[in-house]
Amino acid sequence: MADHTTVGAGSSPAPTVFFLSDSTGITAETLGNTLLTQFPGQRLERRTIPFITTSEQAREVVALIDRVADSGSLPIIFSTAVGQDIRAILSRSRGQFFDLFGTHIGQLEQTLGAQANGKPGQAHGVGDAVRYQSRMAAVEYAIEHDDGQSLRALERAELILIAPSRCGKTPTTMYLALQHGILAANFPLVEEDFDTMTLPKPLLPFASKCFGLTSQPVRLSQIRQERRPGSNYASLNQCAFELRNAEDMYQANNVPYVNSASMSVEEISATVLQRMQLHH
Repeated sequence: MADHTTVGAGSSPAPTVFFLSDSTGITAETLGNTLLTQFPGQRLERRTIPFITTSEQAREVVALIDRVADSGSLPIIFSTAVGQDIRAILSRSRGQFFDLFGTHIGQLEQTLGAQANGKPGQAHGVGDAVRYQSRMAAVEYAIEHDDGQSLRALERAELILIAPSRCGKTPTTMYLALQHGILAANFPLVEEDFDTMTLPKPLLPFASKCFGLTSQPVRLSQIRQERRPGSNYASLNQCAFELRNAEDMYQANNVPYVNSASMSVEEISATVLQRMQLHH
């Protein structure tokens, strides 16, 4: 069982949110937390319980949830359990049960004219071998081409993220590779690159694949201070200089860009995919 807590203001006991699954629990967490973002002021204790694969395990989880309910706070349960027997047991707990799988599977069966196979682990497993191999190859490519450390096979890149240091290039390319199988490289912009306002020479043949990231000077300075406290690299003036010149470079070379300062990796990635029209 994986436990993690989100703490907010107030002193009353925080409701417990359970993410239950007969697989990894990633889908339950993702969907459940997406719904919970609509209630940002709520204090919540989150608990993820993956790999509930037997009736005995399911009954143990129900007993745990019921003990939490006895404490006076109604538990919230997000479940992506696939097996009907497991789902039936979990639904008997004394919590508010949201069946993220069973609620819609019947409608899908009617629409597709096919029976669901009822096997857990399909969302994040290797059932689609071709797609899985594509994502792993993309991850290897992103690692090799992180921060401009390799220029080999840049012609294979579907996307080249460019930005000053610490604007979010690496996590974005890794997310795009792992989640979408995008062959993404990233390349840092340094002070010398702003002398001519043209793209760095290795990127000139691939200008149409480039996408820029920028940030807010104060935010970038805070991030850099964590890495190199008190350095010129982290100073507000240096950050403002680099971001200003990076935006000028993007505009001069018709490179689309987005300000990543207040965006999650998921939001940045979705924006990049849409604007670059990348679809797998």
